[in-house]
Amino acid sequence: MERKKIAFCLVALSAALCVIFLPGFSELQKLRGQNEQHLSRIALLEEHNDKLQWELAKMRDDPEYVKMKAREKLGIIKKDEIIYRKKRVSP
Repeated sequence: MERKKIAFCLVALSAALCVIFLPGFSELQKLRGQNEQHLSRIALLEEHNDKLQWELAKMRDDPEYVKMKAREKLGIIKKDEIIYRKKRVSP
């Protein structure tokens, strides 16, 4: 009889501990997953930031790079320059 009481108490204690700690554990797992997502996003943003820092340094130090970017993005052309564009063929 005494062994049954001890076994019952152990089972009840285990169940109580599960009820108390399981929600916290599942919340911890959820937060760990969110943390991993945030860390990967940080890594991507740092890589993008490095590329932008490199481009900024090029813009400050290399006038030829500035000319190339202006011609590329703004469509700036030199005097008496003729631009040839491919004609798009629609299917």
